Amino acid sequence: MPPTPVLDHVVIDVRDRMDEAAEVFTGLGFRLTPRGHHTLGSSNHLMMFATDYLELLGFGSGATVRAEIQRFPVGLNGLVFKADDADTVHAHARGAGLPILPVQAFSRPVALPGGAQDARFRTTRLDPDKIAMGRVYFCEHRTPELVWRPEWLTHPNGARAISRILIATPDPAASAGLFRSLFGADAVQDGDGRQVVTAGTARVELATPAAVQAELGVAAPDPAGRREYMAAVEIATASLPDAVRLLGDRPDVRTDADRIAIPASAAFNTAIILTASP
Repeated sequence: MPPTPVLDHVVIDVRDRMDEAAEVFTGLGFRLTPRGHHTLGSSNHLMMFATDYLELLGFGSGATVRAEIQRFPVGLNGLVFKADDADTVHAHARGAGLPILPVQAFSRPVALPGGAQDARFRTTRLDPDKIAMGRVYFCEHRTPELVWRPEWLTHPNGARAISRILIATPDPAASAGLFRSLFGADAVQDGDGRQVVTAGTARVELATPAAVQAELGVAAPDPAGRREYMAAVEIATASLPDAVRLLGDRPDVRTDADRIAIPASAAFNTAIILTASP
């Protein structure tokens, strides 16, 4: 039985620029969690929403550099689905002939008023050397109560949920084969030339680079020589007018009637689109 596609989080790689990234995303109106340090050697900040989140992932000076991060440029490079049981997902993906890597367990301490506790995770990842679009994997949260905490769920810009991830690929139908293998043939729908995967309250859209460029314009990211890449994340906000008041006077932000487009050049090579929450 294939797993059900439900988005867990997306990852922006910031490499050794974590201090700068934290300042940039705070300035864009996001509330960041305190910096975490994984037992794998990486560091992160999270922007938490009701059921999903946006992660800044990097490493500090002298820290261990994770090989799967090292191979990607700065930008949106991680698409992560929820897993009730990482072992079950691994077995399914392996049976489907996908290049799935062994289940990996790790943790990071979370500072709490009563003392630090370890947030624990189990993940299973598709081999990033064989998946052109970026790092696609599944995360099983062993301690979700240490990740989704009420004090982190509200943001000055009103952000409340990831609604869309936009992926550029020369052949959307062929690239969507990965998601059909993972989730079943009915998980992918055709929509005006785009391939669409509904993942809980979010959707993953695969479109040609030309279509991505046409939609995003000057907000589009630098592909960094790649033919296939994760280009943008769309986030629903509780109040678009409040977000406009916060960001509207920035010369690098484009404000339209129904959305705010933060260009990739202002957000670590990740185009961010803020829209009104349905």
